[in-house]
This record gives sequence, C-alpha cells and structure tokens, in this order.
Amino acid sequence: MTKRIGNKDEAQHRGKAEKKAIKQMNIAREAVKQAAAKAKYHKEVRNQPSRAAQAA
Repeated sequence: MTKRIGNKDEAQHRGKAEKKAIKQMNIAREAVKQAAAKAKYHKEVRNQPSRAAQAA
C-alpha cells in the first residue's frame, strides 16, 4: 500500500515523468534479478540434482 497524504495516496500525486522513471527502474531491477538467477543455474540440467548437491 502506498503512503497516504491527507485523503489521497502518494502515487496519485506523482507526475507522468516520475511514474515513467519508477517503472523503468523496476524493469531494470527485475532484469538484474533475472540475470543473477540465470547465471546461478547456467548449464544446469532440469529435473536433476544440482552439482553443488552432488559434491556435498
């Protein structure tokens, strides 16, 4: 939930440029998370235990 200012939510007071910038930041942040996940599981075989689990 967004923080409230009086009777209205803070998001209602944002300008178009600010909303666009926030959306771009969120997309970029998600892309970084996805890249990290892809790197973590790079060359892993589906439905097989991971190499780290096999080594232990």
